[in-house]
Formats: sequence, C-alpha cells, structure tokens
Amino acid sequence: MTTLLDDHPSPLPPPTAAAGRDHRGSWIPTGAMISTRIMELRKRRGLMIALLVVDIGIPTLFLVVRLVSHAVAPKSYGPAGGYDIYTNLVAGVMYVFGFIVAATLGCTAGSIDLTEGMFRHLVVTGRSRLALYLARIPAGLAIVGSMMAVGFTIVCAVCVFAAPTSINYDGATIPAGLSLSGFEHWAAAHPRVAICDLPYPGNQAVFVPCGSNGPVPVGKGPIQGVPPGVNAHPTTAELQAAAVQMASHTYRGYRTLFLYPSNGFMVRTGLWLELEATIGFIVGLGLGSLLGQRTVAVILMIVLELILTPIISTHVIPYMLNVERGVVGLATAHLEPAGLPLAFGGGGGPNGNLRSMLLPESRPVAVCVIVAWLVGWTAVGAWANDDQGRITGHRGPGQPQRAGQ
Repeated sequence: MTTLLDDHPSPLPPPTAAAGRDHRGSWIPTGAMISTRIMELRKRRGLMIALLVVDIGIPTLFLVVRLVSHAVAPKSYGPAGGYDIYTNLVAGVMYVFGFIVAATLGCTAGSIDLTEGMFRHLVVTGRSRLALYLARIPAGLAIVGSMMAVGFTIVCAVCVFAAPTSINYDGATIPAGLSLSGFEHWAAAHPRVAICDLPYPGNQAVFVPCGSNGPVPVGKGPIQGVPPGVNAHPTTAELQAAAVQMASHTYRGYRTLFLYPSNGFMVRTGLWLELEATIGFIVGLGLGSLLGQRTVAVILMIVLELILTPIISTHVIPYMLNVERGVVGLATAHLEPAGLPLAFGGGGGPNGNLRSMLLPESRPVAVCVIVAWLVGWTAVGAWANDDQGRITGHRGPGQPQRAGQ
C-alpha cells in the first residue's frame, strides 16, 4: 500500500498578541540602553581623567599636602582638617569646578552621537528617539554623582579625623564645645588673653596692654595712654570679673565655631553638591543636543557659571529682577547650607549672616526655578534629539518609508 505525502505544509500557528507587540517604540529607556551609554562615556578617557582630577584629585592632593606638612612641621603648619578647611574646599573648589566638569560631560553626551556620525545608526534600529535621549541622563548622573561622592567622602573623612583639638577665636586659642559656664570659667582662668583677644563692643573698666600677639607684660608705675576712668592696675579679681563679662557677651559668636562639620551639615552639603552637579549635567546635555557640538556649549556653560551667575547673584539690575531670579545659579545659591561661605565671593559666616549679599529670593521660588530649568532643558534636548532623528530619515516600527530612502 502506497502512502501519499501531502505536499502542502501545515499552516503556522496564529501569531499571539505578545509576538505582535513591539517594545522598541517605548519612550522609557531600558537598562541595556543605559549601560551602553555609560560604556560610551567611559571610553572617553580624556574626559574621565578630567572628572577624576577635578572631583577627586584636586581635593585629595590639597589634603595630602597639608597632612604631610603638618606631620613634618606641626608648629609651622596647622592640622589638615577642620571646619574652615571643609568649608573652603566645598564652596571654593568642589562647587564651582564640579559644576563645570558635570556640564562638560553633559555637553559631550548630548553631542557625541552627531559629532561621531552614530546617530543614524541608532535611530534606524527603531528605538524611540526620546528613549535614546533619556537614557543619557541616568548614565551621566551615575558617573558624575559617583565621582562627586568619592571626592566629597575623602574631604569629610580628612576634615573630621584630622581636625584641630582647639579653635581660634579672634586670636585666642580656646577649647571647642564649651558651655556658657565652661566658657566663662576659661575666661576667668585666662583673663588677660580673654580681654585682649575676645571681641567686645563696649568699653572695659580695666586696662590690659595688648600687642599683636595678645597681652604684653608691664611693670609697676604710671602707664601712658590709659583712658580716663579706667583702672590701670586692676587686681586679679577685677581682671577675672571683666573677662567673665566679656565671655558672657561673646559666647553667642563662640558657639558657632566648630572643630569639624557635624554629620547633618555634611549630609546637607553633599546633597547640595550633587544637586549642583545634576543641574550642570542636565543643562549641558540639553544645550549640547540643541547645538549639535560640544565646544561652544562648554564655553557657554563656563560663562554662565563663572561670569553671569556671580554678577547676577550679587548685583541688582533695575527692571530685570524677575529675569535675574530666573537664573539657576542664583536659585542654587539660595539653597546653599548655612555655614558655607558664598561660592561667588564674600562671606557667609557660620550662620550665613552675610547671605543678604545675594539678590533676594525665597526658597520656594528657588526650587521652582531649579525644577523649571531641569524640565525645560530636558524638553529642549529631547526636541532637538527628535528633530535630528527626523533629519536622518528614521522610520520607526510600522511607519512607511519616506520617498527616496
């Protein structure tokens, strides 16, 4: 018996709903896309070296030099750590230069595909152009944030563990952390130092000859230059009473001085630095994507940080107050933790009492300005990225091919 084979193949099973679903058009970037972006940025060795040098190398080198100098000649060089070293490094180095290198990385990430001719190859895969753009944000922030965190951790560790054992208050070396009664007891034990070195707004009832380095010894007999009504030869009890009176008036200023920053202060400062780096990267990313090349975008970001922001932050321009308040650098300065000196010059003091140098702006307005800059430049960069994708003639999934492609 002969068996005849059927020449017609059996029909294929109907396509399922999962097989017909294409996720390439989703605007949400996948983990693989983010990892690829991180790898692309890490391959730019010159840029990575610049990030390492600025965020980690400069603060570390400065602290190492101070550590070695203090170990070799402790009488000539002070301790490597402490509150003052911390505030100066954070506000003078990490804040400004951290923004610049973050903006440089953002400008590079926003223009790298166009400058290297890779954008066409990316969009023809069918991936959403918005997803391709948004994948750069977590990738860049992962690099910038981690480097900033490492450098800041080194600064905090050295400033805490290598802090001095006493503080200097207008020339007087005083133990730190004293209560009011402890501060008064110290003044009573060192009356001449307290009278000469502690700041006091009133007139003293006793006379103590003071030099550039504190009290100077005097002999008995008449003393020249004593104001009328002032006791030129006070007893020990009178000196102690005057020193205690000065200590009670100056304790408010003394208690704002610290050997090293507190944990809460370091946490707030670290978050503020990360915010500044995030702003620099996202604005640079949008600007680089808009211009399509890196050099001009980096120059504009440097001008914004080093020239325009300092001028606008501390100078009132008539009829342009709202425009000035719209600058993101001014908004970030208003969120600076109290205790840091102003990053754009001037003081600030432990309580930020010179913060009035800044153009007035409330914290809610500052937060709104920062959010507007982040959202606005993300939208601008995404629009520019989408526009470049249309220029390349990208045909997404299910879209008809353009004529001539």
